[in-house]
Amino acid sequence: MSSKTAQLNELIEITRDGQRFYEHAHDEVKDIRLQALFRDMARAKTEVIDALARSVAANHSQPASGGTLLGKLRQLYADTRATLAKDEDATYVAQLEESEDRILHAFEDALEGADQDLRVLLAMEMPKVRACHARMRALKHSLQ
Repeated sequence: MSSKTAQLNELIEITRDGQRFYEHAHDEVKDIRLQALFRDMARAKTEVIDALARSVAANHSQPASGGTLLGKLRQLYADTRATLAKDEDATYVAQLEESEDRILHAFEDALEGADQDLRVLLAMEMPKVRACHARMRALKHSLQ
């Protein structure tokens, strides 16, 4: 497996953590506006994952199909905090915003040392990544 493929698969896993977390949070929150937002955010993550997976497959490699242990732990932590919190929805929003931080930083780090092909692919996906990050950051601040 090439370095580029390994890097793409790592981004797929981290983004999939976010996708799964949004899907889980969608099922946990009561506010229908948050449910709609979380559904949209999960869909955005799916689009990014699909684009990265196509590039991995084009390199005759297998795209990552799972997530990371950290992603699972973050979701478990959010569930525990939400159970103990007065405002479950705000707890999920805060934890999802941290997940967005992780995704954004992973993409920024990947861009730093990327070759031209990878840089082009990541540059095409960065607007989606940044937009999701900005939406969750703004929502988190509005709930504080």
